[in-house]
Amino acid sequence: MKLSALDVFVCPACKVDLRLKERSRLGREIREGQLECRSCRAVYPILRGVPRFVTGGGYAGSFAYQWKRFRSVQLDSFNGSDESARSFRSTTGWVGADLQGARVLDAGVGAGRYAEIAAKMGGEVFGIDLTKAVDAAYDNICEREGIHLAQADIFAMPFREGTFDRAYSIGVLHHTPDPRAALARVAAAVKPGGALAVYLYPNPGMARHFPDLIRRVTTRLPLRMMLALSSAAVPLYYPYRIPGIGRLLHLLGPISMHPSWRARWLDTFDWYTPKYQWKLSHPEVYRWFRENGFSDIEIADEPIRMSGVKSEPAGAPRMAALSQAARTALHLQDETISPPQMPAPSRVSRWNS
Repeated sequence: MKLSALDVFVCPACKVDLRLKERSRLGREIREGQLECRSCRAVYPILRGVPRFVTGGGYAGSFAYQWKRFRSVQLDSFNGSDESARSFRSTTGWVGADLQGARVLDAGVGAGRYAEIAAKMGGEVFGIDLTKAVDAAYDNICEREGIHLAQADIFAMPFREGTFDRAYSIGVLHHTPDPRAALARVAAAVKPGGALAVYLYPNPGMARHFPDLIRRVTTRLPLRMMLALSSAAVPLYYPYRIPGIGRLLHLLGPISMHPSWRARWLDTFDWYTPKYQWKLSHPEVYRWFRENGFSDIEIADEPIRMSGVKSEPAGAPRMAALSQAARTALHLQDETISPPQMPAPSRVSRWNS
């Protein structure tokens, strides 16, 4: 934990400043110690460089296992691609000027793939994760300037409302018990005039029937067994590409079709192991944005990629609309309360969180 994070972290219970008791430091990182609330006296340990505002991973335990096993697979700095950068831009539409000097929330940081991109673009990034996946992120990106990590719950974040200029949650909210409530908590952390962007799984209709049946079994299997079973996606990539046969196989039991065998294995494990995996619609997520005071809402291609600007208090100057770079498809006007008709988004490559 970097000392400057004390300016932002607060007690998740009473939102009061924290007092640091440092035990050990490595360079600029406080490796061991504790944070004590100045009001309620709650104590939160700092272990292996990460403040811990929760004690376990709860419903998201599969992700701790996943990111320990696949720690660096999705990071551009490790795999030599720009896949995460392109995924970040297609979800948020933000460019460097949007993040330069901004305080940014990464709600569900995982192994740190998007926090790395946001920090490179000039943001000061605060990444939280419910599970010990945050340890993978710490190992990957803790040495980078402008990155702060914590193990914390989206439903009880260690931040005051209105703390962040920008916030994003990419491939995370649909894995919580209540995506609507989770989005509301992330939205509350954004200051008026700030921006929020999310990526969520869409509802594919009847195509979800067989995968959901399979998940009734796979979510109950030991994670070590699922790691072995999901490795079948590596060789199955080739028969799944056969016209006709491949289409049927995808309907009965989808697997990732990522060209990298490591990413294919990871994505397939990711699809079949989380306890929660909600599939949503564009109109309902649009309504959630409006419920939380967002306007200038934009919707990009499928999966659900949506962003908006938080309305200013009455009488305050309004922030300029978000950058249009890397955005496509529909722009919904502020006056539209609920879109009566929405053209079906075109399909694009699926990016995993």
